[in-house]
Amino acid sequence: MARTLSTMVELGSSAADFDLLDTTTGNFLTRDSLLKSKGLLVIFMCNHCPFVKHILPGLRTLGQDYSNGDIGLVAISSNDVANYPDDAPEKMPELNLGFAYLYDETQQVAKAYDAVCTPDFFLFDGNLKLVYRGQFDEARPGNDVPVTGKDLRTAMDCLVRGQEIPTTQTPSLGCNIKWKE
Repeated sequence: MARTLSTMVELGSSAADFDLLDTTTGNFLTRDSLLKSKGLLVIFMCNHCPFVKHILPGLRTLGQDYSNGDIGLVAISSNDVANYPDDAPEKMPELNLGFAYLYDETQQVAKAYDAVCTPDFFLFDGNLKLVYRGQFDEARPGNDVPVTGKDLRTAMDCLVRGQEIPTTQTPSLGCNIKWKE
């Protein structure tokens, strides 16, 4: 398990477009179809990563709490499934996230977002400008910190309320994205 920090893309960056397969419905979804009035949360993740598995209950709760709100939610897996078959598209729906889980077969979307780890979180406002990139919370496998999603939820709640989002943000930590050779 390679411990990789997110790149902390510059705030204000624009969300790259995408058109990817939603493994839960079989439909293709675009960035613009997922955007809601207040913004869009893009999560790069995968099935097998211990960091993702650790926060999975928190991700499901996040989906329950926010999926009917003013921020669109989407998860994207960009891992090389030839070498990591647990991340194959047919296995992705098993996570039961409660929101779209897309497959980035070419890995071009992950590269466009400068995503490097799983999980890697990017929160964009209604104009698709980056307002938060960083950790879900301080919980990590083995550190006994409860999974709450505190950091991400604070940013999302501020965005919904029209409040200033703290610019001091802690990088996410996870497994590196498994790039194709």
